[in-house]
Amino acid sequence: MTSAYDRYRAADLDLPEGAWAWNVYGAGQENMGKDDQPELLPVPEPDADHMLVRIDSVGLCFSDVKILRAGGSHPKLYNRDLSKEPTRLGHEVSLTVIEVGDNLADRYHAGQRLAVQPDIYQDGKSTAYGYTIPGGLIQYHLMGSEMLDTDDGACLLPLPDTMGYAEASTLEPWGCVMAAYTQRRRLEPRTGGTMWIVGRPGDERDYLFSSGLDAPATIVLTDVPASVAELVERTSADTVVRNGITTDDYQALVDELTDGAGFDDIVMLDPRSASTVGAVARHIARRGTLNMVGETALDGLVDTDVGRLHYDYTAYLGGRGPDIAASYGEARNRCDLRPQGTTVFVGAGGPMGLMHVQRAIQQPDGPRTIVATEVSDERLKSLEDRLGHLAESNDCELLTFNSQTADQSLHDFVMGITDNQGADDVVVSVPISAVMAEADTLMNSDGMLVFFAGVPNGTLAPLNLSAVYLDNAQYTGTSGLTIHDQQQVVDLADKGELSPGSIVGAVGGMRAAKDGLQALVDGRYSGKVLIFPQIHDLPLLGLDELKERLPDVAAKLGPGDTWNGEAEKALFDSQLSS
Repeated sequence: MTSAYDRYRAADLDLPEGAWAWNVYGAGQENMGKDDQPELLPVPEPDADHMLVRIDSVGLCFSDVKILRAGGSHPKLYNRDLSKEPTRLGHEVSLTVIEVGDNLADRYHAGQRLAVQPDIYQDGKSTAYGYTIPGGLIQYHLMGSEMLDTDDGACLLPLPDTMGYAEASTLEPWGCVMAAYTQRRRLEPRTGGTMWIVGRPGDERDYLFSSGLDAPATIVLTDVPASVAELVERTSADTVVRNGITTDDYQALVDELTDGAGFDDIVMLDPRSASTVGAVARHIARRGTLNMVGETALDGLVDTDVGRLHYDYTAYLGGRGPDIAASYGEARNRCDLRPQGTTVFVGAGGPMGLMHVQRAIQQPDGPRTIVATEVSDERLKSLEDRLGHLAESNDCELLTFNSQTADQSLHDFVMGITDNQGADDVVVSVPISAVMAEADTLMNSDGMLVFFAGVPNGTLAPLNLSAVYLDNAQYTGTSGLTIHDQQQVVDLADKGELSPGSIVGAVGGMRAAKDGLQALVDGRYSGKVLIFPQIHDLPLLGLDELKERLPDVAAKLGPGDTWNGEAEKALFDSQLSS
């Protein structure tokens, strides 16, 4: 006899007349749904240019909470009057195609399973799914050109039959984690751009610029040595000389020569003043580079815009010289964890932190020592329960540290396990500048600091930028993802090298969505909260609650009581057949 789950997977179920949905009509939880409940809307019929999709699962994200708090004033809603044009939350979505319009029949078919890549742009404007485009907290809705004809093509990813619904909903957050270890920075001088070379009066070193100096259309020179001026003279770039200017003059220079956008590439020769480096760095353009070349440490830490490192992909590069060009390129500037090294994950107990730790554990030739930090013993225990078996099977040492209860500082702990060298990599999932600054003290001189959590542009943290040019330290950050990052997760899962469902911490039905959002605010679960819209009345349950509430489902959980396809099948069989 065919199970309820198998019939569901085959889309062999009659369509209902109505679809339950959580529309958002304004800021605040009271404006989500009607009378604190989802509302029943008609199931639409697709025309030739649309297809009807069934939403199978939705992962909840703190970004959803931010939208609900801000309402129409959220940046991606462009001051929209939600009372007249509501949106819907839910951008971590797995879906099934139910009916396809004639004009889409060559691209999609009924029964096809897809995941959403929600970071959508139309004509350069963000129209993200679950933000501008109403998202997945609905049972059925239409999809058309807003999803299928974007700046990057269709924002839907075909799924293998082996992947469960919850696993597919984790592709978006997992893709963001994967993106954090791919090179998003520009690492060569921009062709046709504007370069500013800032020298130090009295520096007479003979510098080289073996490649890349022919890329800029305009080169601005400030107090550079004669050797550099001669190199620039040989190029075809427009040259602007502004000697003797002070930090008070920088903004006027930027306004005059870049219309306020900032310099595409900045080179600082023999820097000595941390405050001057900080003042110059404020004028890097989005995706711009700051290349520091010198042999003497700065006189202190640099107040660095850590928000722009995350959101604007500003790149801090450097070397000892004399070849200025030696700082550039992917060969010198890594973006992934050091093989066989020591990695510290700051804020590892939340869903995204857990994913970073799991990726490191399951990464071929990844770090051998992994330190997971959190301020909650409960979350650290959950992490150990969830990922300890993976660390053991992958020959990793997994250590946990709670700075609130330990008898030593995190810095002393890390130095103690690294013979006072520091960690090779530090990954920060806590959006607090003071925590970011502390993380910088944990790494060794040629380490990498990854700012995964974003803070607003303009947020400063004191960083040891001397290590960038003296020892090739790396500072990286990423925001968002591409469909290729999600495909990487699918490929790894298909090969058995990543178990994306391990991150699930709680499950619930459609009516539990609002409770799930509050659970995010309260930090109730360490893993992801997954909503199954087609299961209406299932309350929100942590996986540790399944043994008592749904023992048949709990019996199918994987090692460490982690979510998998068998548990999902048992859940659907128990709920759809009841």
